[in-house]
Amino acid sequence: MKTTLKNFTRATLLAWGLAASATAMAQNAICYNCPPEWADWGSQIKAIKAKTGITVPPDNKNSGQSLAQLVAEKASPVADVTYLGVTFAIQAQKDGVVTAYKPAAWAEIPDGLKDPAGHWFTIHSGTLGFMVNVDALKGKPVPQSWADLLKPDYKGLIGYLDPASAFVGYVGAVAINQARGGTLDNFGPGIDYFKALQKNEPIVPKQTSYARVLSGEIAILLDYDFNAYRAKYKDKANVQFVIPTEGTVVVPYVMSLVANAPHADNGKKVLDFVLSDEGQALWANAYLRPVRASAMSKEVQARFLPASEYVRAKTVDYSKMAAVQKAFSDRYLKEAQ
Repeated sequence: MKTTLKNFTRATLLAWGLAASATAMAQNAICYNCPPEWADWGSQIKAIKAKTGITVPPDNKNSGQSLAQLVAEKASPVADVTYLGVTFAIQAQKDGVVTAYKPAAWAEIPDGLKDPAGHWFTIHSGTLGFMVNVDALKGKPVPQSWADLLKPDYKGLIGYLDPASAFVGYVGAVAINQARGGTLDNFGPGIDYFKALQKNEPIVPKQTSYARVLSGEIAILLDYDFNAYRAKYKDKANVQFVIPTEGTVVVPYVMSLVANAPHADNGKKVLDFVLSDEGQALWANAYLRPVRASAMSKEVQARFLPASEYVRAKTVDYSKMAAVQKAFSDRYLKEAQ
């Protein structure tokens, strides 16, 4: 009798444990590429939990790593939603790993910043430039141009995310190439620049390096305005954001519902939230330019560089940018590492 009771108890506990685990999983939505230190995803994840009850575990992949895993898992998806640089999202649509969904506030997303069927849609945008830890420069002048970064003064002080893997790295390559006379059909000037920059022994991580700038390990990071403003105003670091004198690019970041997502309903609720008034205000408070312009308060806008500086930040043909990305990555890996 004791053995039977013991076995029963174990079986019951196991069943309860499995049920509890299933219940917990039912309240999850797996997001690929939602790093807490990037774009203040940490605050967004907390708000999603508070508002919807859905837990979004943090995920430190970059866009390239996320796409690769989505493709690898296509037959049995793990993720429910994904956050990607726009070129990776266009490729994800071509690869059939994301599906159409038109979230709440769909109508307020401008044409050109969303796939017409809903395979991807912009949630916010950023402008690429220099995130500079002024203290880490140790008296050296804050660089103002792409040309400045080639000066020997900045040897060992420059960082940029891997252009062959991370979306922000590729954006940096596009910005440099355009600023130095290249086009999306001719990456020669950009490749030549990266070759020249190797003399300054740059640091080239694959994941977001926000903390490494704050610590001073990387003094100058090719990164977005929103991370620099967050460092300056939220973390009170002596950080400046610089839009290079030769020009730069502005790009959208987008989200998608994963095709055959295991928790698709939860994923849809997450996507609805990030475009809601509350979600968009959180992006704006993190110094990202929300896709719904009404979410940007005058107080937040005043903390950005003047509009006269942002005139140098241009859009590009994002579909073309996506189409040539692999060819650029292959060439970069071969010639410019």
